[in-house]
Parts: sequence; structure tokens; C-alpha cells
Amino acid sequence: MPLTTELRVYDHDETPPGTWPVFRVMDEDGSLRDPSVGQSYIDSHSPTLDEAHAIKMFRTMARLSQMDHIFLNAQRQGRISFYMSSQGEEAVHIGSSSALTLQDTIFAQYRETGVLMWRGFTMDQFADQCFSNKGDLGKGRQMPVHYGSRALNWHTISSPLTTQLPQAAGAAMAMKLKAKREGKDSSDGVAVCYFGDGAASEGDFHAAMNFASTLETPVIFFCRNNGFAISTPVRDQYRGDGIVSRAKGYGMYGIRVDGNDLFAVHAATAKAKEIALRENRPVLLETMSYRVGHHSTSDDSTRYRSTDEIKKWTEEDNPIDRFQRYCEGKGWLDDKMVAQIMDEERMQVLQALEKAEKKGPPELSTLFDDIYKEKTPELIRQEEALLEHIAKYPEKYQGGGH
Repeated sequence: MPLTTELRVYDHDETPPGTWPVFRVMDEDGSLRDPSVGQSYIDSHSPTLDEAHAIKMFRTMARLSQMDHIFLNAQRQGRISFYMSSQGEEAVHIGSSSALTLQDTIFAQYRETGVLMWRGFTMDQFADQCFSNKGDLGKGRQMPVHYGSRALNWHTISSPLTTQLPQAAGAAMAMKLKAKREGKDSSDGVAVCYFGDGAASEGDFHAAMNFASTLETPVIFFCRNNGFAISTPVRDQYRGDGIVSRAKGYGMYGIRVDGNDLFAVHAATAKAKEIALRENRPVLLETMSYRVGHHSTSDDSTRYRSTDEIKKWTEEDNPIDRFQRYCEGKGWLDDKMVAQIMDEERMQVLQALEKAEKKGPPELSTLFDDIYKEKTPELIRQEEALLEHIAKYPEKYQGGGH
């Protein structure tokens, strides 16, 4: 695909001829592709990308990488039941989330852990959710990695593919109507919906795109094109020019970005948000990256791709390494500092894992909480019947394992 240093979000009536270009600021070696242009994007970074902010971004990517490695091994050891890693997509997560605020509402798929991490979800909260223990905000009712946080404006992830797209379109419509009632030209934030290239083949994708475009809602549809939908490669997923080329047919804005370039992802996300707020219109953003890890712990990706292919992407275009090289060139990082950061983040993840493993399951008394805002008479009767049953047969419910 052709590369460009021009940050241009194309409207439906001005789409580029031929293959959509990939917006890139930073090359694989950590150098700016066009120093003068690239520096302008970095200088406009909000907050300013100084040394402290750059180290925070690198540290967050390092923590995500360590978490993936340790939690995946924990599943292999039988300590948690399931896990999905984000290896190879760290720049997508941190680049996009750093361009958003807590006023933006997030609808994730299941491979956006770093986005939630940047927003403030703690390692203890991640570990509690994956162990489904009494510290889990979801009270143990979801699969591991299906995170949710009302405080961080993050809708709980659902397993069925693509359900989040029409939900995001509807949420953006609600945000627009709320702003109108309050006499504002635009809402305070946008809805951001993450999904993979495989999800774009689902029917809900079309419904969401059409809904958002015709009703003009402030939503960013953020496609992580990582090359695979579980075991289905993109060559078997579509015949056209990826996902972003569909923006023209839906009458919306679109941009394609190098997903391994943290700067490009940040700049494109910030620009997409600016357009969505200013014009109350949706933007389709496609990041091009590569899923280094297995789809999940239920998958063995070596059955449908070579280890040489995985090794090539890991060694030649690792997004963490790319950003590390940039920081080293600025004098902000060196080998000793990188090793220290990796070790500190590894220890933080291990400590959270060990604490979560020692916590018991959610109390049985919470079983009927959060079904409705207030318990209905029918729900209260069911709760009383269950507690009466447990009191009658206590030996069957000893140990708290329920």
C-alpha cells in the first residue's frame, strides 16, 4: 500500500484514486519519515509530547506486553480460564486512547486492553476480572477480558461479534440529541467503536454504518485490521481495498493509518474526533497492523500461518520497538532504562495476579444485584426462595464455590 505523510481524512466525494494511502509519521527505525511534517504532528499532541509523556506511553505499552505474556501463561497453567492478547497492536491502543478523553464513550470488541489501561483501569481490576473474583466489577458474570467500567465510560464487552457497532451508533445519536436539548452545537464527546476486519463482514456492520451516516451521529468507527479474523486471512475476507474504502458508499469520512506508528494513530484519532464533533458525522478509521499472538488461548495460529511470518513481524516491525527507537534517539530511553521499566511492569502484573488469585468468588448475596435499577417483587421472591433453599441444604453449598 502507498504511504503518505499527509494527514487527510477523505470525505465520500473526494476519495483517493486507486488504493487508499496509509498515513505514517514514523518509520520502522524510529525516525520521522518527513521530519518537518512529522514534528508538527508531535508538537500538536495533546497533552504535549514531552519526555515525561513519552515515557508514560512507553511504560503503558510495556505493561500491556508484560500482562499479555503473564496472563497467557496463567491460562496455560489453569489459573484463569481464558485470555486474549494484544501483541503487535500496542501502538493502536495507546496511540488512539491518548487522543481521547473520559468524555468519549467506548464500545470495544475484545482486543483493546491497552485502551482501557490508558484510561485508568488498574492492574488489580484487570486481574480481578480475569479471575472472576469478588473484586471483579462485573461480579464474576463475564468471561475473562470482557471488561466494563462505568467510571471510565467503557461499555462492558459482549462476546457476540459486532453487536457494539449499532450500539455505538445509537449512543452517538443519544449524545447528539442531549447536546441539542442543552442548546449546544455538539456533544462533549464522541462514541468510539473498536472492531476487527472480520467484524466488518457481519450484517450489523452495515446497519451501524448506514444508521450513523444517514442520521449524522458523532461516532468514530475504529477498525483494527490486523490481518486475521481468528484463522481467516484478509485475502479470504474481502476482495476490495480493505475496510476504509467502504466509507465512500456510506457517505462518510475515512482515513487509513499505519497501526504500528503511535504518532500516526494518535494524530488520525484526534483528527477524526475533531471532525465528528464539529460536523456531527461519523468517521471510519482503519489501522493496518498485524496480530502477532494467537486469536485467543483457544486458538493455535501456527496451524494457519508460519512461525517465520510471526517472527518477521515481531522482529522487523514491533510497535513497541519502533517507539523505543524514537525515544532513544531523543535521549529519553536507553537499554538500562528499558530493562528497568520492563522489570517494574512485570512485577506489577505478577503482584496483581497473585492478589487476585487469593480472593474468593463474589458473595452469593450479590447474585440478584444489578439486574434492574431496583429489585422487582418477582426478583425479591426468587432471592428469598434461593436463600431458603441454601439454608435448608447448607452442606451442598459449603466452601463458597457455588
